[in-house]
Formats: sequence, structure tokens, C-alpha cells
Amino acid sequence: MTEPVRIGVVGTGSLGYHHARLLREIPGVAFRGFFEANPERARTVESELGVHAYPTLAALLDDVDAVSIVVPTPKHHEVAIAALAKGKHLLIEKPITVTLAEADEVLALAEQQGVIVQIGHIERFNRAIRAALPHVDRPLFIDSDRLAPFNPRGADVAVVLDLMIHDIDLVLTLTGSPVQGVSAAGLPVLTHSIDIADARITFASGAVATITSSRVSKDRMRKLRIFQRNGYLSLDLAAGTGEMYRLRGDVDLTTLARQAQPLDAFVERVAIDAPEGEPLRLELESFVAALRGEQPVAVTARAGRDALAVALRIVADIERSLPALDAPPLGHGA
Repeated sequence: MTEPVRIGVVGTGSLGYHHARLLREIPGVAFRGFFEANPERARTVESELGVHAYPTLAALLDDVDAVSIVVPTPKHHEVAIAALAKGKHLLIEKPITVTLAEADEVLALAEQQGVIVQIGHIERFNRAIRAALPHVDRPLFIDSDRLAPFNPRGADVAVVLDLMIHDIDLVLTLTGSPVQGVSAAGLPVLTHSIDIADARITFASGAVATITSSRVSKDRMRKLRIFQRNGYLSLDLAAGTGEMYRLRGDVDLTTLARQAQPLDAFVERVAIDAPEGEPLRLELESFVAALRGEQPVAVTARAGRDALAVALRIVADIERSLPALDAPPLGHGA
């Protein structure tokens, strides 16, 4: 594709607003505008960004080559199918859909129409992850913590689909191995769905990952620790920074076993770094590059489906121990 790609945005809430803001500035893009179902919000975004608000989804789809779908998760499937029916390329915010049946329909229609579908697993573009990837070598154990204060945005689905799915996608990417087993625990606190969850995932490679996610925390935390035979990576995804430690090549392990020694006597710190870059901008630039045939799709629809499949297994395992998730949230009474 040599001409600028005509792109629009569907849904301009807090995240969709930034999709529209950034797409105006990305080279190779002819940003056409957006569709927002809330008229008052549409007027606000149109005024603040100076971009066109289409009156209907159909009108937007008739005027673009691709759309970025940033509507609430339960609407992903409906909007994606409407866009695919018209042969449009898609960037769908995570998770791809709510159910596997919906995801399979999206994959099948995309293949039938011969169009690109990328999923918005934005942590793939986090500076700490980009810095760590060249050093990842067959991880044996991954530990992830993602905690956040409550935010109504995303609360229409379980925290597993809202927050944890970021880390599910990351551990699937880092291990590169099929999932063998899933066990999990969690509970609702402020909503009728799961607000805090802890999962243990085992892989065919022998690797194990533990993931904790909460949307009822006082403080924010996004940390990932990766243990492998040649070292240990500690990543702070919120800060976009990380460190790697590995066993020094000149260490005599027999001596180390006989006598305690200071850490720096047998472990060396390896600098890891990646270029600065706003993750959402990098994600959108990767989508545009894929549309223009300049690089492969960064996060395929199949990868999005795989992450969703694991997330739903985690939800199902939690629900087996919580049969009454439709009861009022804890502490709220009947």
C-alpha cells in the first residue's frame, strides 16, 4: 500500500480519545475521524481534537480502509463483525472479544475477507518488555503482579479480562510454549464479577507462571519477574525499566557451596535498555506498518484468541469455587 492509509476510530472514551489523538500525527495515515455513540462525548472530542465525528458507524466504515475499535469489551464482536463485513482492517483493543465463539467468528471472517486484524495488547510495546526480550532464554518461572485502584472503565468484565489478560499475553509470548494446566482463585469485592484473581499456569516446556491481578488495590503496581537458568530479570512495567542479573562465568561453584560470599562475587548485573517510546504510539505505528506491508502484524488475532482462551480457563476455575457470582458484591448486603 503506497497511498496513505485511511483510518478511523470507533469509540472515543478515555482510551479511544488517545487513539484518535495519536493517529492524527502518524506518518502514512490519512485520519478520517471517529464514531462515538454518545453525542455529547462526540461533540467534546470533535472540538478538542479538531477531527470529524461521523453520525453513524456505517458512515465511518464507508470512508476508511481500517478502524481502531476502542468500544467497551462486550461490544468488540458486534463492531468487529460490522467492519469485517465491509472488508476493513482492524485494530481491536484487548481482549479480542468476550467469548471464544465470538473470537472464532472474527478470525474466520477476517480470513475470508483477506484483511489484517491486530489485537491491542499494549504491554508488548512497554519499554521494559522491549528491553528484556533479547535476554529472555527459556524461562522456568515467571511471577507477575498487576494491582490498580478501582476504575469503572473495564468493570463490565472480570478483572481477568480487564487487567490480567495483559500478563497472560506476556507469559504466553515469553514462554512460547503450549499451556498445560491452569489453577486459580479469586472473588468479587466491588462489582458482581471477579475483582481480584491469582492464577498459576503451567506450560509444556516445564515453565510455571503465577499472575496476581487486582482492581481494588490502594496503590498501583505492574511488575514482572523472569527466572531462567542463565539469570533473573526484574521488570517494572509502570516505570518502563528493568534489570538483569546472571551468574558470572568465572565462578567456582564448589567454592561458593563451601563458603558464603557477597552477591557481586558470583552475580553480575547486565544492562538492559530499549529506545524511549509511548507504547500506544508504537502500537499504532506497528498497525500502520503492517497495513502498508512493511512488517508482520505485531499481535495477531490468533494470539489474541490464545490469551482469551487462557483467561476464560482462569475465570472458569475461579467460578467453580464461587458458584454465586451473581450475588451482590461483598459487603453490600442484599
